[in-house]
Amino acid sequence: MSEILAIIFVTVVLPLVIVLHYVTKWKDAKGLTKEEEKMLEEIWASAQKMESRINALETILDDEAPDWRKRV
Repeated sequence: MSEILAIIFVTVVLPLVIVLHYVTKWKDAKGLTKEEEKMLEEIWASAQKMESRINALETILDDEAPDWRKRV
């Protein structure tokens, strides 16, 4: 009888406990940490600056070499 209970425990209960444990861990880690949020904001600001610089460079190139886009 104890062998049957051990088999049921190992095949049903233990995997269920493991799955529920990791589901709980996944839900806890679902959001971003404060450090990750700060890094994401810095990356976003950096991307905005780069976009602004690229637009400025394209404007300058449009004035200096109007057909530069055809060469690319």
